[in-house]
Amino acid sequence: MGENEPTVPSPSQQDKKMAYHKVNADQRAQGHSPYLDNDELQATALELEWDMEKELEEPGFDHFRLDGAVQHHLGNSQSPDLDLEPIQPSSSPKGRFQRLQEDPDYISHYTRQAPKSNRWNFFQILKVFCTALILFIFGILIGYYARKKCPSPSPSQEPNNAHIYHEILKEIKAEHIQQIYRDLLQFPREDDVDIAMKILLQWRSQGLEDVQLVNYSVLLDLPGSSSNTVTLKNSGECFYPSGQQCNTETKTLHSRDLLYSYAAYSAKGTLEAELVDVQYGTVADLIRIQAITNVTKKIALLKLGQSPLLYKLSLLEDAGFGGVLLYVDPCDLPKTTDLTDKAFMVSLNGGGDPSTPGYASIDGSYRQNRLNLTTLLVQPISAVLAKKLISLPDNTVQKDRCIPLQWPASGKKIISLNIQSVTTYKTISNVIGYLKGAIFPDRYVIVGSHHNSLNTYSGQEWASSTAVITAFIQALTMKVKKGWRPDRTIVLCSWGGTLFGNIGSYEWAEDLKRVLQRNVVAYISLHNPVTGNSTLHPVASPSLQQLATESQSFQCVEKTRCPGSNVSSVQIQGDSDYFINHLGVPVTQFSYENIKTSENSSFLSEALFPVHTTKTEELDPSFSLHETIAKLTGQVTLQIANEPVLPFNALDIALEVQNSLKGDEVDIPQLLAVASRLRDTAELFQSDEMRPANDPKERAPIRVRMLNDVLQSLEKSFLIHRTPPGLYRQHKHLTKMKHATKKCQQQPPPLEKRKDYSGYKGVKEKEDS
Repeated sequence: MGENEPTVPSPSQQDKKMAYHKVNADQRAQGHSPYLDNDELQATALELEWDMEKELEEPGFDHFRLDGAVQHHLGNSQSPDLDLEPIQPSSSPKGRFQRLQEDPDYISHYTRQAPKSNRWNFFQILKVFCTALILFIFGILIGYYARKKCPSPSPSQEPNNAHIYHEILKEIKAEHIQQIYRDLLQFPREDDVDIAMKILLQWRSQGLEDVQLVNYSVLLDLPGSSSNTVTLKNSGECFYPSGQQCNTETKTLHSRDLLYSYAAYSAKGTLEAELVDVQYGTVADLIRIQAITNVTKKIALLKLGQSPLLYKLSLLEDAGFGGVLLYVDPCDLPKTTDLTDKAFMVSLNGGGDPSTPGYASIDGSYRQNRLNLTTLLVQPISAVLAKKLISLPDNTVQKDRCIPLQWPASGKKIISLNIQSVTTYKTISNVIGYLKGAIFPDRYVIVGSHHNSLNTYSGQEWASSTAVITAFIQALTMKVKKGWRPDRTIVLCSWGGTLFGNIGSYEWAEDLKRVLQRNVVAYISLHNPVTGNSTLHPVASPSLQQLATESQSFQCVEKTRCPGSNVSSVQIQGDSDYFINHLGVPVTQFSYENIKTSENSSFLSEALFPVHTTKTEELDPSFSLHETIAKLTGQVTLQIANEPVLPFNALDIALEVQNSLKGDEVDIPQLLAVASRLRDTAELFQSDEMRPANDPKERAPIRVRMLNDVLQSLEKSFLIHRTPPGLYRQHKHLTKMKHATKKCQQQPPPLEKRKDYSGYKGVKEKEDS
C-alpha cells in the first residue's frame, strides 16, 4: 500500500463506527440537546471516539465488554439490528481510562488542554498548606500578645457594677417618694382605667418611653346597695359586720366601710342555722367537731390564720357547712395594732377572671357564668362581733396574757346570715413599662406593684406601692439618659384588680404565658410595702434567699443600724402568685409589717382592713421605710438584671426540700434518699459549674448563657399541679396538714360518737389529693 494512500478501516472498525453512529442517532432522537446539534462539537467528539477505537485495536481489547454501558444502550435502543460483539476486559490491572492517560505514546486529538501533572498539583497543594500554616501561627501570636497587653474587660466591668448600682439607688430619696405619694392621693375616686392612665402619664413624664396600657373586661363581685347583716334569732338583735347594731345612724357612719366588709364571690342569699366554732378550721378541728355534732348546713365561726383561707373553706364545704363567719383573733395581732372593732374584705377568687378560668380574658374568649365561686355564704366580721356571738366579755386580756377566743363548753346560738352582692363586668387596666436590655433583651426581670381597683376601701396601700415603683423608675431613667442600659430587660408593672384575686396580673400572664415561661428570669414584688413599722419582713423563693440577705447587708453599709431579720420562704401574697406558682419564676419581696412571725399569724394578710388616708403617714411620717424598701427592691432588681451569671443559689433549693422533710413521720426512705442526692448534686453544680462562670478569666459567653438558662429553670422543676385550693408550692403547710390527718387516723373518735362520717371522708380525700 502506498505512503499517500488513505487508510481504509477494517471491517471490524467499520461495524463499530456504524454502531456508534446508530447509537448516537438514537440518543439524539430520544432527547434532543442543543449541544449535540453543534457540528463542531460532534466532529470533535467523533474524532476522540475514533482515536479511542484505534487504541482498542490492540490485542486484548477486541473482546472487552462494557456490561453496564452496552446493556444500557441495548435496553434503550429502538433498533433490532444493533449487534456489538463482546469485548473482553483489558489485561491492564489499572483499567481502561487510567492506562490510556499513563501511556507515554498516547496522543489525544481532543482540543482541550492536557491536564497538569500530579507533581505540579502536589507542589501547589504544599504551597497553599504552608501559607495557611504560617497565617495560623501568626494569628495565634498576635492574639496571645494582644490578650497579654490589653486588660480583660470583665474584671474592670464587675467592680463598676456596684458603683453603677450606688449611683442609681442614691437618687431614690424619701422626700421624692412622699411627694409622689401625695400626688397619687390627689386622684379623684375614679374607675380603674382612669387611675391607670394617670400612672402611665406619670411614668412617661419620668422618662420611661416604652409604656402601654393593657385593658381586660372581667367579672367582678361588688357590694350591693346595703350592708350585709348578722341577726341573733334568740334575741332578734341585728348587727352589721363591724359589730354595730343595725340602725340608720350607724349605716350612714362609715357607710363605705360597711359596704366593703364582705367576701367577694361568696354565695348570695339568706341562711338561718346554728353557729359552730371551728377555731382555725384545721383537719383536727373538723374531725373533733364532727365527732360531736352534725355540721350539715350549719354556719362555721372560723379564724383566719395558719393556712390559706381558700383551702380551709374547701374543707368546710366538703364537710357540709352552709355558711362561714370569718374573724381575726386579737391574740394573733401585735399589741400595737387595734383592729378588734373593724370588719374586713376578703376575696374568694383563686386568681384571674372567674369567667375565663385558666385562659386570658381577651376579645373572643368564651365566658363562663360563674356568679359565685363557692356554695358557702361567707361573711367577714370583727372580733367585737365574734365576742358578742359567743357571749364573751370584751376584756379577754388577763395579766398581760391574751386569751384566744373560744366557744364556751355549753351554749347554742341560732343566727340568720344575709349576704347580698352584685356580679358585673368591669374593665381593669395594667400599666406595663419596658426598659430594654442591651445584651440580653429577651430575658425579663419583672418589678410589680398594684394600683387602686374601683374602690378606696383598701386605703392608701396602693399609693405606697405605686409611689415606690415610680421613684425607682425615676432613678433608672436618670441613669438611662446618660447612656446606661441594663443587660437584661426590666419590665415595670402596675396591676389592676388585685383586691379581687390578682386579676390584672393573672390575665396578662395568661395572655403571654408561652413567652413568659421562656423569658422571665425573676419577679420582684412591691405588694403593700409598708403595713407596719416594727419589722422588716423579707420573703424570697429558695433560690433568691441568699441574694435577699446580701442585699440587706449592702444597704447596711450606709446605716448604723442594720435590720435584724431573716429571709423566709412562706407563701407570698399578691400579684406574684401566678409567676411563682404557675410559671415557676423565683420571687422576692421586702415589706415592713407589725404582724408577729408565728404560724397562727400566717395568711392574716388575706384580710383587707379599711385603712384611711392618714394611716400610711402615721406609720412612716418621714417615709424612710419607703426609701429602704425602694432601695432594697432596686438593689435586687439591678443585680439580677446586670450580673453576668444570675445570682441564684441551687443549694438553697435542696436545703429547703430537706428542711421541709424534717420531722416527717411518713416512712418514705426513698424520698429522703432522693433529697440527699439532690443536695449532693446541687453542691457539685455550684462548685464545678458555677465557679468557672463566676471567674472572669474562665468565663465563656456560650457557657454562661447555657448556665443561666439552667439557673433560670431550677424552680420550674418544683411546680405542683392539682393542689388543694390556695396551696401551691409550700410543702411545709402541706406536710403539717398531713401530720394532723395521720394523727387523727391513728386515734379516731369512737364510732358511736361519729354522727356524720361523710364530711370527714371528704376532708380526708382532699388531704390525700
